[in-house]
Amino acid sequence: MVEIKNVVHVGAAGSLGAPILTALIESGKFNVTVLTRENSKSTFPSSVKVVKADYSSVESVTAAFKGQDAVVSSVGTEGLLGQSLFVDAAIAAGVKRFIPSEFGSNLANPLTAALPIFGYKIATRKHIEAKVAGGADITYTYIQNGPFLDWGLQMNFLVDLRSGSPKIFDGGDQKVSATTLASIGTAVVGVLSHYEETKNRDVYIQDIAISQNRIVEIAKKVKPEKAQGPVQVKTADTKAASDAALAKGDYSEGTMIPYLFTAIFAEGYGNLYPKLDNELVGLKPYTEADVEALVKSVLA
Repeated sequence: MVEIKNVVHVGAAGSLGAPILTALIESGKFNVTVLTRENSKSTFPSSVKVVKADYSSVESVTAAFKGQDAVVSSVGTEGLLGQSLFVDAAIAAGVKRFIPSEFGSNLANPLTAALPIFGYKIATRKHIEAKVAGGADITYTYIQNGPFLDWGLQMNFLVDLRSGSPKIFDGGDQKVSATTLASIGTAVVGVLSHYEETKNRDVYIQDIAISQNRIVEIAKKVKPEKAQGPVQVKTADTKAASDAALAKGDYSEGTMIPYLFTAIFAEGYGNLYPKLDNELVGLKPYTEADVEALVKSVLA
């Protein structure tokens, strides 16, 4: 039986990385190392070891990964292209488990996997799966958690409650699997604590399955004096506009972000998980009362 004891975390300073790092530390189960770029100015808790490496060098990253049992990557958009290099370095260093930076839409769904915004993540999937199929002594886990529930409300992304004119996609009644950042951190710890059960597969988690319309209803209950006039939007229209822009060579954020809304809200994209691994990874039940408390904090 493989025991994960030494864990190196790449991308620990971001919005998702910080709560994952906190969960790793507070679990008390691991010796945690943070890997950063050579020019990074980020600071971390004194309880973790910080190692710097040249992210463009397999040799440099391999040296940083030596002695580690698992790599957790939560790199942001700018770091996704380099994840295949991390995989190669992990294999060379003898790492047993690699958790790539997925943490979002259901990339096991063919429609979602085909969306241009997920190209780098799919490339990482194909790379590590090819390595494993070729006999590399490494395993992987993909964590699928849907949109970030707390971040998505705080940043006016999932539903823009602050403006009073939230965009509601495809009628707004479809439920989607959504998860808070802290729960994603808990799930990472759970995956690393259940090596065999989470080996070479997608792990599906959620705090709650909820619709945009239900979130708006909760907002009206929490703050009835705040008018909410939803703006109806069709994901087919936003995707078509992005496809047209992409065909003209426009790879801007304005072109790519609408694909996220397609993955989250459009029918057929696997955005409501029928089977969950919540119990396996140690997620506690989450209720609409918890969502109400979250909405209240957003509208405070």
